Amino acid sequence: MGFLRLPLLWRVFAINAGLLLAGTLVLTLSPGRIHARIAVVETFDLVIGLTVMIAANLFLLRQTLAPVSRLVERMRTVDLLRPGERLAERGGPEVREVVRAFNLMLDRLEEERHESNRRALAAQESERLRVARHLHDAVGQVLTGVLLQLDALGGAGTKEQRALVEETKSSVRSAVEEVRRIAQELRPQLLEHLGLVSALIELSQTFATQSGVEIERRFGADLPELAPDAELAVYRVTQESLTNVARHADASRVVLTLEPGAGSVVLRVVDDGVGFAEQAVNGAGGLRGMRERAVLVGGALAVKAGPDGGVEVRLEVPAAGS
Repeated sequence: MGFLRLPLLWRVFAINAGLLLAGTLVLTLSPGRIHARIAVVETFDLVIGLTVMIAANLFLLRQTLAPVSRLVERMRTVDLLRPGERLAERGGPEVREVVRAFNLMLDRLEEERHESNRRALAAQESERLRVARHLHDAVGQVLTGVLLQLDALGGAGTKEQRALVEETKSSVRSAVEEVRRIAQELRPQLLEHLGLVSALIELSQTFATQSGVEIERRFGADLPELAPDAELAVYRVTQESLTNVARHADASRVVLTLEPGAGSVVLRVVDDGVGFAEQAVNGAGGLRGMRERAVLVGGALAVKAGPDGGVEVRLEVPAAGS
């Protein structure tokens, strides 16, 4: 059973080496092939020949089975959020066929994952839009109506009652502002009406006010036009990045950059916080969601250590028509 647990290369090598050794022994001990009294030189020649054959056998087997080893390693590390990584079709006909089948399987899996993620994110955005409209049109209007009713009371009642009314009006105004803020986070209206830059300015200002973290904006001039899905991906990645800074980074400063690339737009969110572990970069949750958004719009996301010890999130998305 221990033999069966060995890698394929060493199992085949052990079998071949055993056959070569057995053949050499038979040749050596056979009186019909070699004189019964074998000279020391002849024995030495046989040992050298056997060693060369075994080494050549190991070398050839390693070359033949190397694509299989690479295939196994690729299967262990495959990540559908890093599309386009394929194995070269090398080795014998059977090995090339296995590698080709694996590459075709990756093509199908990436296509299916892309389509399922596209539908899931579209449904998510549709639900966010529905909830945002409900908050704005229903809850917001109800609270505004309550505020108007309180205003209609005017100076009626005693001094204590008037003070209570003012206090209630203040609470209702706070609730109205909170509803508007939540609706804006769910579906940024500025993104639809005024464009990406205006939406990012509003988002970063709100982040700075709520978190107390200083934020510096560097928006390049003449940014290439982006498709609506790409603009939304840039906005959501920025939103998630700033949320991670507020929750985990313990940062004092964030630099938000949006600049033109080679037929693309490049977003950078860099903080000076404590950073996070490598497993958090490659794990599930918000960062994985950002990677999925980047893949869906044909972009590339990178998360690495920042120049000041924090984290840098870099997203590059292709311009419209690229």
